[in-house]
Amino acid sequence: MRLPVPSRILLSLTDTLRRHPKRITASLAALLLGTGVTAFGVAPLAPDAADLPVHQVLEAVLPLPTQAQTDALTDFRFKLFRTENTRSTDTADALLKRLNIDDPAAAAFLRIDPNARAILAGRPGKTVTAETSDSQRLLKLSMRWPSEDKALFNRLLIERTSTGFSSRVETAPYTSSARLASGSIQTSLFAATDEAHIPDGVGVQIAEIFSGDIDFRRSLRKGDRFNVVYETLEADGEAMRTGRVLSAEFVNAGKAFQAMWFQPPGRDTAGAPNKGGYYTLDGQSMSRAFLSSPVEFSRVSSGFAMRFHPILQKWRMHMGTDFAATTGTPARTVGDGVVEFAGVQTGYGNVIFIKHRNNHETVYAHLSKILVQRGQSVTQGQTVGLVGSTGWATGPHLHFEVRVNGVQQDPMAAAQQSETIPVPTAALPLFRQLASGVKNQLQAAATINQTRTE
Repeated sequence: MRLPVPSRILLSLTDTLRRHPKRITASLAALLLGTGVTAFGVAPLAPDAADLPVHQVLEAVLPLPTQAQTDALTDFRFKLFRTENTRSTDTADALLKRLNIDDPAAAAFLRIDPNARAILAGRPGKTVTAETSDSQRLLKLSMRWPSEDKALFNRLLIERTSTGFSSRVETAPYTSSARLASGSIQTSLFAATDEAHIPDGVGVQIAEIFSGDIDFRRSLRKGDRFNVVYETLEADGEAMRTGRVLSAEFVNAGKAFQAMWFQPPGRDTAGAPNKGGYYTLDGQSMSRAFLSSPVEFSRVSSGFAMRFHPILQKWRMHMGTDFAATTGTPARTVGDGVVEFAGVQTGYGNVIFIKHRNNHETVYAHLSKILVQRGQSVTQGQTVGLVGSTGWATGPHLHFEVRVNGVQQDPMAAAQQSETIPVPTAALPLFRQLASGVKNQLQAAATINQTRTE
């Protein structure tokens, strides 16, 4: 008997469910789960905001107590600080006016107080710092200047007290800081240091340090360069003076010369601290038995060569070197020795002869004043006289000679050929340690010029 179609379908589904119960159950579960997810996705997440209840909250806000703050601001007094340099035309009133001070009592004190009068006395250009009230009254005024002791500076303090003004002068030690700089030669050493904002005193030291290797009067070339690390001595944060060059490098005609300051630890046989000096970075002394110049860096007006004599009016060999300098410039001995003659000789005028080791002799002529006497021992760099124009001289200058066994030699050549002394063996480990740091410092200084150029 043939069953109807619906019955046949039902029997087929029953048979399939019997044979594959797990497969059919999983299919049904997936179907129901999908339907459930769909229903959940469209269900509302929260009640309608319009149906939510609304509550109004009112709260009283109390004002903050500001009267104490207002009173404190009313009573507050601020101080003003200002710095000015004195001028040659300054009076007490003019200086205070530039400092924005309106205080007749302070002006009167500056005029009558002996310490305060030093502000306007002497050379102008002194730095004055003032502390004032907001009503332009002077509270404190200070001025600093170098003392005779190179480690100390003078400080003048003027202060307002309950009974008026008081003043006092005191001394205090400098604080030292190191500065790095570099420059490039275009015309001269000092033009280069000016361009690099380096003090003239540092330029003089650079010339002194390398004078045994470089003739700064004849051998400089455009494009020569230098790097330097030097001390600045500060007084209450104000740069007051230039200290010692700590290390330097000079590249002349492509050849580099380096030097560093080093003071061996310990004391000498006399109990004094060992002398410091400049050394190459491999430990050779930059100081030689003879300095290349008897005056600090100055122009050579006549070298060791043939010349037309300005007084004799004929050509003849100039057996020394003439250094152009103003009358009164210190003349120093170029090496340790003993004064053999100090007096007057025709042509030389006031002249000094100094005997050195190995039959060397130096001559300092045309002096305006002699500061040593015969038989006196002198040390390298010691001032022995003052530049002048005595004897056969057409103007102030120092005539300088170097004689070996009585024969005149070129002073520059004699200085370069003189002996040097290395770092003491016992101090070499410390020296090498410091020299390693110096190389890094000079490299850092070199980048300053590169940065400025870029």
